[in-house]
Amino acid sequence: MGKNKPNTFLRGFTLIELILVVSMIIILAAIGAVNYSKSKNKAIVREAISNLKLIAAAERIYKMEQGSYVNCDNSTGCNSLLKLNLNAKNWEYKVTGAPTAANIQATGLAISGSNCTLNSGADGNGFDSDPACSGF
Repeated sequence: MGKNKPNTFLRGFTLIELILVVSMIIILAAIGAVNYSKSKNKAIVREAISNLKLIAAAERIYKMEQGSYVNCDNSTGCNSLLKLNLNAKNWEYKVTGAPTAANIQATGLAISGSNCTLNSGADGNGFDSDPACSGF
């Protein structure tokens, strides 16, 4: 008759090893999620800054052609009046204070409630400063 030996050479992972691997994966995923969120917010802010500078350049061109700046109440108005193609997915843009250069202001309001503003320069020559963003 054959002997029934217990198999002492079973291969596999212990419960402790599996718990350690799963917990490491969870920790790495949490770190990645935080970094992804920060990177996404930075990209959204950069989008607003870029678009506000684009609005400022379009306003300068409009002033050269028409003799004054133009107000626009929303992104659609800015797109049509300034011949732009701004995406209103993350931001809603508007320009106030026209036709004078002394108090013109371009504002981007984020869907999340944050905002970026580009004010006229101190010398009254239109948009000479960099946009300032808050609420991030």
